[in-house]
This record gives sequence, C-alpha cells and structure tokens, in this order.
Amino acid sequence: MSAILTEDKNYYLSKLSAKIKRCKRCQLHLSRNNVVVGDGSPYSRIMFIGEAPGADEDIQGKPFVGKSGQLLTKIINAMGLSREEVYIANILKCRPPENRDPNPHEIENCIHNLFMQIDIVSPEIIVILGRVAGMTFFGKDFSITRQRGKFFQFRGFKVLATFHPAYLLMNPSAKKLTWDDMKKVLRELGLAVPSK
Repeated sequence: MSAILTEDKNYYLSKLSAKIKRCKRCQLHLSRNNVVVGDGSPYSRIMFIGEAPGADEDIQGKPFVGKSGQLLTKIINAMGLSREEVYIANILKCRPPENRDPNPHEIENCIHNLFMQIDIVSPEIIVILGRVAGMTFFGKDFSITRQRGKFFQFRGFKVLATFHPAYLLMNPSAKKLTWDDMKKVLRELGLAVPSK
C-alpha cells in the first residue's frame, strides 16, 4: 500500500475494520465473541503489537484491556503518553482457544490485516511485545531475551522488541528492562525521557 494521506487514515482504518470483522478465513471465527481490530490514534508515532486477544479482549472487542493491558497502559502513561495517543493491535484479531499461541495457519490468514494497519498508521516506531510477535516478524530463530531492546528494520519500519506485559506480570524483575527499552523509544522519537 502506498503512503496514505493523514486526513484519510480514519477512513481507511474504518474500512479495514469492517472487512476484518467479516473475516472467516480460519476456524477462530467460530468461537469468537468479538473481533479485536485495534485501538488508539491512527496518527500515532508509536504502534504496539502483541500476539492475540485474550478473554477480556474477546469480550470487550478492544486490545490489551485485561491485566496485561492494564500494565501496558501503565507503561504508556509512564512514557508521558496516553493510550489514546498510541496505536495498539495484535497479530491475530480473534482469540485462540484457552489463550494458546497462534498457530502458523492462523497467522498466515491474518497477518495481512496487521500489515495494512501498519501501512495506514505508518508509525515511526513499532514496539513488538513478546516472543510470538518477535518470531512472526523475524522468524523462528528470534529470541526475545537476546534481541529485545534492539532496533530492527521490517518492511521499511523501525521496530523494537520488548517483553510482553503478561511475562512482566509473572517476572516483575524484568520490568526494569522493559522500561529501559521504552526510554530508547522515547529518545529515538526525540521525546522527553521521564527520570523515574
């Protein structure tokens, strides 16, 4: 997709959202309550990408609204931003049963929707959250522990990987590493870095 004029971003995202909500390309449409397309500003300089909706997201139809989402919101707020100022999406738009990892067939059938979202929002930096998102972007050899906190290029976009908020809930000591990653994002964007 070619660059989209900023005044057209809401229009294109709404058209894409309507298309995604009709999707039946994989079996996940049979068990979903809601399609979870994305949330936030189409004019954002930062886009956060996780792997798939969980139970709370499936009920509410919004990404990252459960416990992991509450932590992500705290991280965004600590960066001096609000959820309304960033854009948040997932690789899959429907919840896998029992919150299992997405399978390759599901990713293959859904990833084009995410790529279209990325092209429309056209963020300066994409922050991918966790192992599954990292492997989807950079292949099966990607290691979140080895490659988090580094900038990569993907389809012409600058990408940084960090731990998924669900991992941080289970491993609170890793929060400092994620905060270090977010400070790198702020510096890269020329934004003020909070002292805390």
